[in-house]
Amino acid sequence: MAEELLLFGAWGSHYCRRVEMALKLKGIEYKYIEEDITNKSPSRLKYNPVHKMIPVLIYNGTPVAESLVNLEYIDETSKDHPILPKHPYERANARF
Repeated sequence: MAEELLLFGAWGSHYCRRVEMALKLKGIEYKYIEEDITNKSPSRLKYNPVHKMIPVLIYNGTPVAESLVNLEYIDETSKDHPILPKHPYERANARF
């Protein structure tokens, strides 16, 4: 995966934890940016203007929002240690 990977998250969010766990499982280096969930920072509003929520994964300046979308993005861009099964039915069940 590579050059610059940022994760905007919050300590108490299990949505953020699962993205962090996926990055660690894959051995991907990233910079974690702690967000205050009660005060939306200008960066969060910039990178997730629709829902204004965390987590937001930023890859070389390009945002990927929503934790499940983050997991799929991580899994698809880094083929080592797959998170989701290869078979479509098994992938659907894992998403469920």
